[in-house]
Formats: sequence, C-alpha cells, structure tokens
Amino acid sequence: MNRRLTALIGIAALVALAGCTGFAGTATPTDTGETQLERSIEVTAAGEATSAPDRATLSVAVTATGDDAGAVRDELDAGDEELRAALTEWGLGDDDIRTEEYDVRESYETRDDPNQTRYEGVHRYAIELDDVDAVGEVIDVAVDAGADQVQQIRFGLSEERERELRAEALDVAMANADADADVLANASGLEVAGVYDVSTAGSEPRRFATEQFNTADGGDAGASTSVETGDVSVRVSVNVVYEAVPA
Repeated sequence: MNRRLTALIGIAALVALAGCTGFAGTATPTDTGETQLERSIEVTAAGEATSAPDRATLSVAVTATGDDAGAVRDELDAGDEELRAALTEWGLGDDDIRTEEYDVRESYETRDDPNQTRYEGVHRYAIELDDVDAVGEVIDVAVDAGADQVQQIRFGLSEERERELRAEALDVAMANADADADVLANASGLEVAGVYDVSTAGSEPRRFATEQFNTADGGDAGASTSVETGDVSVRVSVNVVYEAVPA
C-alpha cells in the first residue's frame, strides 16, 4: 500500500514539473539540440544617421597635346612637378596626392590621317583633404599650378566618423525594430518576451558628390572657387527575431 502511494506521488510530481516547464518558456529543444521558438515575431527594420562630411576627394587632371608622344610625356612630367610642388607647399603630404590615371595616346581625330598625327596625354590625380572647408582653396592652387581639369569633388567620412555614424544608425534601426515588433505583437494577441536573434547587413555611406565641371579654359586667375557641401548619411538594416508569449 505504501509502495503504491509512493509511486502515485512520484508520477504527480513529474506531471507538475512538466507543466511548469511548458508554461515558463516558448522555446523547445529540437532533435539536433538547437532551440526552436514556439512563437516568434521576425522584423526587418532600417536606420539612418546623417552628418556633415569630414573628408573630401578632388579629381583634377593635367593634359597635354603635341605632334610627338615624347614631347607630350615631357609636358605631363613638368606639369606633375609643378602641381605637386604647389600642393605640397600649400600643406598637403605626398600620400594625399595620388595618380588615378596616366595615359598618352594618338588622337582619335588624326588616327585615320597618316599625314597629320597628334598625341594627347592626361595625368589624373585624386587629392585627399581632411579639411572640407579648404576644397575651394585647393582647387585654386591646383588650377594656378597647371591643372587643366577639375572633374569631380566627392565628400565623405573618415573611418572613425563612419564607425560612429554606423553605431548611431544601428541604434535607430533597433528602436524601429522594437516598435514594429510591439505593433505586430499587439495585433496578434502576443507579447514580446525578448530578443532571440539579431543580425545586420553591411552598410555603405551615401556620399555627396558635386556635378562634374571643367576649368579647361583657365578661367579668371584672380577668381576664387566656392564649393557648397552636402550631408553624408549611413544607412543600415537589421533583422531581429523576437520571442513571443500569449498576452
């Protein structure tokens, strides 16, 4: 009799424990040992943060034309020395001035005429600036030193500032995801119990670029260039899986 009573008490205890486990959580282990949610809410949300740029890249070029390829090359080399010397004197380092393109070729206009051969050369540079307010001044220095073309200005962010802006954008994205999850839970008779899984895709800052323009005619040597900058933004997206329980 006592043995039967003890067995019944043991069975009742196991049933009570099983009931408590099912009530306390909505996650159950699978055959592979992974946890699977009984109820979940999955949300994809975006976040964006904006800042004034703290980096600028100028694209400028020295060009030359002539009847002899060697003469064109020599003219480009002389222009290179003059341009680099002027930019270095202004305050830029060697690493701030890099070659993007160097090309000397026969002109398309005379290629089919053996009696008239002309050569064209271009040496294109990318000039990096940490001071975006100095863009106009550096353009003037480059043009005065022989740059025939100022083709584009791109405003962006330093690595440190981009990381800061990305963190701000992630905070915004998570706040948006939390808000969306709450709305979905309320509409479904559920409550959000916590975050089960979260991931994010890579981000790319949206840089501001000026329209392409040229100064091939030299312009007014006494004029100064004024450049208006625009904001740069970093946009990210997050995918969040929330654990949900009945409301």
